[in-house]
Amino acid sequence: MHHSIVIEGPLGVGKTSLATMLAEKLSGQALLEDVEQNPFLALFYENPKKYAFQTQIFFLLRRYNQASTMSQIDLFSRVAVSDFLFDKDRIFARSNLDENEYWLYEQLFQILKKRIAPPDLVIFLQAKTEVLMERIKRRNRKYERSIGYKYLEKINQAFNEFFFHYTDSPLLVVNASEIDFVHVPEDFEDLVERVRLMKSGIQYYVPMSSKK
Repeated sequence: MHHSIVIEGPLGVGKTSLATMLAEKLSGQALLEDVEQNPFLALFYENPKKYAFQTQIFFLLRRYNQASTMSQIDLFSRVAVSDFLFDKDRIFARSNLDENEYWLYEQLFQILKKRIAPPDLVIFLQAKTEVLMERIKRRNRKYERSIGYKYLEKINQAFNEFFFHYTDSPLLVVNASEIDFVHVPEDFEDLVERVRLMKSGIQYYVPMSSKK
């Protein structure tokens, strides 16, 4: 049984929705990242160069605290499902920080990383950049309205590269471009079954499209 499950993927892929639904299905607890609590995020999207470092440091410390909470839940053998992986913070840091900023960031990251246990399972949701762009526009969050296709494509590729080399936990890679696990019960149930069967290593799940 997986006691700690992490849902990951780029912006707009459906991490929070799946984490919430999966936690309920498994009678567990959802640990959700509230990105809107970052006071620098909206400023970053308006002026990335000026606010990138503050944004990343805030996220790093916040995610460390939340990841520590997830480890404590494991002690009571209750399933915890989170919509972020602590390690993924570096994906954005590498993309957004200059060389000197990233060096400083990396020193702090390595100190904190040693104190975080890897999850029992990571589910990586993949999707095409155009699909992500459509979903971001649909949810219409004010601070995301300035996100451009070029930046989103850069982040999407960075996620694919990161998880191509990821080995810290069992990894289930899900092609989420053609399914709708929020509105189509069959899509969600099929995914849950894949999660339950997942034991070790890396597995790829390419579901049949449920879209009409």
